[in-house]
Order: sequence, then structure tokens, then C-alpha cells
Amino acid sequence: LAVSARGNFYLTWKPGDEFWIPHNRETSRRITSMGFVKDRMADGLWMSTAGGEISKTTESVDTQQINIPFDKLQIRSGGYGILDVTFLADGKRAWAVGGGGTIFASKDGGASWAKDKAADDLPSNLYKIKFFGDEGYILGSSGVLLKTTAAA
Repeated sequence: LAVSARGNFYLTWKPGDEFWIPHNRETSRRITSMGFVKDRMADGLWMSTAGGEISKTTESVDTQQINIPFDKLQIRSGGYGILDVTFLADGKRAWAVGGGGTIFASKDGGASWAKDKAADDLPSNLYKIKFFGDEGYILGSSGVLLKTTAAA
């Protein structure tokens, strides 16, 4: 999975494919980041776009299609960009991080999101979130490293 430098389109490739397949974005907003739901292509894709929107595919993704259908998730980010999203293995819990120290959590697979105010006072963008079991780590600018638990 790769996103073009300007966020205008994205590409997919699977082992055995002869070349990368380009795909159109579904919105006028540029793609900020993309990833795999539960870290597996078989579980679908997620996409964040400029302005703090998140979209997710259904579980089955046909990478041969030029326009892969995404469903927009309801997150009220206040315009802060979402830079990384992770959907945990249980299929219910999800986390999103972004600009201005924003952290969001979902307990229903991304259908609804609640803002976590733990990093509101940090003058930092949060770039990456990764879970190892129930322990999560968030990497931000200026050397910020936060630790959380999946239950939080």
C-alpha cells in the first residue's frame, strides 16, 4: 500500500502482482495516511484525509478495482489532521492520533469516536500509534513518546 506524495491517489500491490495498481481517492480532500485494518489486507483498509476525516472499507477489498469503496466514519476532529489510525485485533477498539496532540478512541470498530484529552496540553503533533498486545505507544514531534493501554 502506497500513497502518492501529494495525496492525490494511492496504489496497492499483492505478492504475485506484476505491477502496482493505482486507485482514485473517493473524496476531494487529499489522502494524509492509509493502512490495513488490524494490520491485515484481508480485514480491509483505512484512509485518513486532510481536515481530519477517516474512512474504512468493508472486509473484502478487490484491489483490481480502480475505485475501491470506502465508508466515511463519524469522527469530529475539529479540523485537526488525523495522521495515524489503528484498529485492534478484537475488531471493536480503534485509536486515531493527529495534529495538535489529538487522540481519539473508538469502542465500536470506528462507528463512533471519543476524544481522549490526555495529550491536549502537549505542544506536539502525534504521528504514529502502535499496539503490542494491550500496550500502546504514540510517537510525536519533539521526542514525545506516550504509553497507553487498549482499555483506556
